[in-house]
Formats: sequence, structure tokens, C-alpha cells
Amino acid sequence: MALYKLHIEEFDEVDYELIAIHTSLEDYRLAYFLNQKLPIRLKRNQIQIPTKEEDPYFSKYLFDDDKNDIHWYLIQNKNVFTVEKKETSQNLFTDTNLEVSTQVYLLPEFKKVDYFLKIENTELEILDILNSIHTIDRIAAAYIIEHNQIKSKNNLIF
Repeated sequence: MALYKLHIEEFDEVDYELIAIHTSLEDYRLAYFLNQKLPIRLKRNQIQIPTKEEDPYFSKYLFDDDKNDIHWYLIQNKNVFTVEKKETSQNLFTDTNLEVSTQVYLLPEFKKVDYFLKIENTELEILDILNSIHTIDRIAAAYIIEHNQIKSKNNLIF
């Protein structure tokens, strides 16, 4: 009987590139400009990341290039959600409803990043993509994130 061994290094292979984007643009405007500058057609979707209090939604745009087997994702990093809490105490302001706003992050170690562009199975030149992103007005910065800097890699699995 043959014995097969699997090594953990076989599963630890990184097959995506991650570009951080700093901009004041709304997500739909950024997706529109990326569709113009890059050979992609991003379409809206959303993902849900469970937290302790609430399940916030992050906007996600995706494009599956079946011809080249490349998957593109534009993901929102910051989201603000409001939780309503009822305050029941014996004071002047009894039975008041409080709204508490909380800001959550897809990748908390990159709190200043507004969006991520994740490209899976890419054979493309990532620097050409980055140069095309830099030509979009109102993008303050865009850069490649090294995989060893990402601590919460599980949030990038969709």
C-alpha cells in the first residue's frame, strides 16, 4: 500500500497580489475608474465579517476573467455601523435609546487604507497595474502590500 504525505508548505503558497489604495472616492466611483483604466469589469457584491456585537458588511466588487483565470476583487477596508442600545437606569433619562457608532476594518493592521485590490492567480505585471491606478485622479496613494505584513489573512478568504 502506498503512503502519501502532504507537507504544509504545499498549502502555504500565496497566489494573490494585494494593492492598498488611499482615496476619498466612494466605492462605486473607484470601481468605475478602475474599470476604465484596467482591462476589467468590476460588479458589486458584499461580504460579511462577524464581530462581537454586529455583523458589518463591507462592499466588494468582483470580476472573474475566465479566459485568463484571474479573479479581481475591490474590497472596502473601513465601514461604520450603528448599534442601538436601550438604556434602562433609574435616573432622569430613563428608557433612552443610545446609538453607538463603531468603525470596523477588514484588515485592522492597515487602518489608514481605504480599499484593497486583490488579484488572484495573476500572471500580469503588477507594476503596470499599479501605474495605471496612479493615473486615476483623487487617488492619494496606491502600493503593493507584502504578504508577510498581513496578520489577518483569513479575512481575505472569500
